Amino acid sequence: MTQSYHLIFLSIGEGLPDQILLDELGHSLTPELKDIQEKHKQYLMEKTETLVEHRPPGTTLEPQRFLINERYVDLIVVSTDQFRERPQNEIIQTGVKHEECLKETQTRLEHISPNKLFRWNPQSQCVPHAVMVSGVPGIGKTTLMQKFVYDWVTGKHYQRFAFIFFFRFRDLTRLREVSLEEMILHQYPYLESQIGDILQDPERLLFIFDGLDESIHQIDFRSSKLFAYRTEYGKIVVSLVRQSLLKGCSVLITSRPTRLTSVDTRVFQRIAEIMGFLHGDRRIFFNNFFGNEELSEKAFHYVEENDMLYTFCYIPSYCWIICTVLSMCFRSQPTITDQLMTSLPKTVTQLFVTFVSNILANHSQNKDGGHTAWELLTSIGWMAEHGVMNHMIVFDERHLESFSVRNDNHVFSSFMMESGQPPDVDYTFLHLTLQEFFAALVHFMNNNPERLQKTLDKAESYKDGRAEIFLRFLCGLSDSSTRSLLKSHVGELSTQAARHVIAWIQKKIPEQRSYKSTEDQRDLLNVFYYLYESRNKALVAQCIGSNKVDFYNVPLSPLDCSVLSFILQSCREREVDLFSCNIQNEGLRKLIPALHKIKSLRLGNNYLTDSSCPHLASGIRNNQTLRTLILSGNYLEGPHFRDLMEALTTSQIEELQ
Repeated sequence: MTQSYHLIFLSIGEGLPDQILLDELGHSLTPELKDIQEKHKQYLMEKTETLVEHRPPGTTLEPQRFLINERYVDLIVVSTDQFRERPQNEIIQTGVKHEECLKETQTRLEHISPNKLFRWNPQSQCVPHAVMVSGVPGIGKTTLMQKFVYDWVTGKHYQRFAFIFFFRFRDLTRLREVSLEEMILHQYPYLESQIGDILQDPERLLFIFDGLDESIHQIDFRSSKLFAYRTEYGKIVVSLVRQSLLKGCSVLITSRPTRLTSVDTRVFQRIAEIMGFLHGDRRIFFNNFFGNEELSEKAFHYVEENDMLYTFCYIPSYCWIICTVLSMCFRSQPTITDQLMTSLPKTVTQLFVTFVSNILANHSQNKDGGHTAWELLTSIGWMAEHGVMNHMIVFDERHLESFSVRNDNHVFSSFMMESGQPPDVDYTFLHLTLQEFFAALVHFMNNNPERLQKTLDKAESYKDGRAEIFLRFLCGLSDSSTRSLLKSHVGELSTQAARHVIAWIQKKIPEQRSYKSTEDQRDLLNVFYYLYESRNKALVAQCIGSNKVDFYNVPLSPLDCSVLSFILQSCREREVDLFSCNIQNEGLRKLIPALHKIKSLRLGNNYLTDSSCPHLASGIRNNQTLRTLILSGNYLEGPHFRDLMEALTTSQIEELQ
């Protein structure tokens, strides 16, 4: 055992300097290969040197372009191999776990910069040749790959690869049976004269495949039926990863986490997950977007105070949507007053309603040849719903045709992105969440009770969380004041659909009360999120009544606490059991405004420390309804404990632990 360890460290020690030198200087190539490599790098440079950023609709119809080095914000990438079935929508799941995981990067999780993805991996005890990078929609997987290729082209890293080939799964889907050479030349035809020589040295080659989740074929990495000369692209990808083809080459694949639950990831020697923006990165993004210190400061402060919006800001494309909406609101009023700040969107539904209504307002002068906003939103809404229910985020001309979607107007291009060249053109929504919003909105524009109920039943049946944000949007649109923002653009939205959704929420509460399992408590928490989006305090009071709120032993994030606070403030005095819920100082701060609605509170066995005492003290001073307070099993000793004791002496508490 000792001897093998000694040999391992020797091999690392001896090989690493050579590896680093090779990454800096690259291989010596024949003049012919050197010429074709320069041509290849020039082609990739043109493809990767600029980042395209869509501008807020109404400012300009043209997207803005920036040099990638000017605008790229580093993303946190951590080493992980944990891809279990995720019961929550993956965006929510990652958002909730985001801060927790980032704390772990200090200890257990390895923080990887892109130039080290193919360096020695202590977990797999080797230099990886197959690497998987996962991340939720909009987190920046494609942008990270673009930066990776750009840095190779400009000589910044990985010169050990003489050639990098970049493919998108959505493009490969159009290929019928091909050979590896044909697959490469289909994308890079100028390599034809040297393709044989290029493939002679596999260890000098890197293949990047972006968007495994966009492949319409299930790619089986366990397959023993590997490479045939001409075959479907999936078998070629598997053969490259498993080294039965071009042994020694390297492969880098990106995917959404949900796709990886059905993939045998043991064939990869490194698996990394993009965790998105840290707090400081979010601030940089806001500063870059607004280009005005006062505006960016006001916008960032507003979002920071709104837990729901701030939690989603770890995703770069969410940051873009939030900044876009706030810039639209600021632009509509020359002076930023307190009244304007209070009118800004508070829920994710209100955020997207504001986003869509502003786009429609900017295009209201242009009827696009008589094709109304109502017609367009209805057609793309049904297409969006089809996509949400079938795990589909890439659409083509056939989908547009079958759902009667017209793509020949400016409104369409404000919501959907087009890629590829005719006849192979793809369409995706600006963000997956925008697709989920339109999927919900269409039920209020074109209400059919039977279809809505069928959709609700279907959405609830999915255990992978794919419809969770969609259901939240349905609940958010049940609020009349939220819907009213769209009235002037698309007419009155269905109150019948709103009543239907409210009745659906009402039925869900009694189902939860009779159970005590952790799973049922999580379901109840999910219903609280629906109620939070609905902003319907009367509905909350009716649904929850004066029943005990019990989340004993269910971990609650600060965002969960924020939602719970809204629920409790909308109810009569009640008992609340939050014993052993992993609530820390930040979560407690969110709950304090609801304390005056609580008569019995169990907060024992959480992670409350001395710094929690001032929050507890202020909450106790400001309410006289609390009669029972359980604080056992925390760590409250310290200089602020006196504040809590003083507050307790003036309270009406009858039982204290």
